Amino acid sequence: MLPDGFALNVADPSESGLLRLSVFIAMLVLMGILETLAPRRKRSFERPARWFTNLGMVVISSLAIRLIFPGAAAIGVAIWASAEGYGLLALTDWPFWLETLIAVILLDMAIYGQHVASHKIPVLWRLHQVHHADPDIDATTGIRFHPVEIVLSMAYKMVIVILLGAPAVAVFIFEVVLNGSALFNHANLRLPLLIDRIIRSIFVTPDMHRVHHSVISEETDSNYGFNLSIWDRVFGTYIAQPREGHIGMEIGLPAYRDGSPRFLTWCLALPFRSKK
Repeated sequence: MLPDGFALNVADPSESGLLRLSVFIAMLVLMGILETLAPRRKRSFERPARWFTNLGMVVISSLAIRLIFPGAAAIGVAIWASAEGYGLLALTDWPFWLETLIAVILLDMAIYGQHVASHKIPVLWRLHQVHHADPDIDATTGIRFHPVEIVLSMAYKMVIVILLGAPAVAVFIFEVVLNGSALFNHANLRLPLLIDRIIRSIFVTPDMHRVHHSVISEETDSNYGFNLSIWDRVFGTYIAQPREGHIGMEIGLPAYRDGSPRFLTWCLALPFRSKK
């Protein structure tokens, strides 16, 4: 059910999709400007090739989602589940705002769990390593995922939405927040330490998530959160700072330290290559 007076028709793929795209573009442009004005680290490679690859992955993934999950995908499933009375929240009689808030929080926890699984399950790691192979880290790293991983991620989200009975508005809010936070916390952005400390008490900051992209395995296996920082603290996967510092730490995967991960065809083929 949608609240009375809610102006956005989330059931309309064109309307909800346009708003999500607008927020995505605005956030990407903003992060690109801020990274230029206040970079945290010096780039190892120039932007054009990496950005072409990372943005190209988004385009391919978006086309794959439209072909495999026509319609509003996770939002469409939320509307269907609500109409059928499926999911845990369908058993409650709580105010709409509370159901929406709970759904957004639980969806965020579910994505944390998915991220951990993508590191621990070998077949999922073969796909997810495309994200970690980026030799630099900036806002576009937050959208650098293999199309097969994106398709599996959408299928996973749809299952979670059904189990929760998440309201369609909650799914829409969550997807917008997830995309925006991924761009923010991957940004090559220097925040004042006090500001970073305040923000990371609730949300994942660039300095917090950058630790996760370290070549040191203990650090790679930490800081899995994409939006709320609480999950890493609760589940014991939080590391405050990288061992070598943010300037001295190495980014990427030890097996792929050359410039190859900058290129689109290399990324698309990586999960299907022989293991190094």
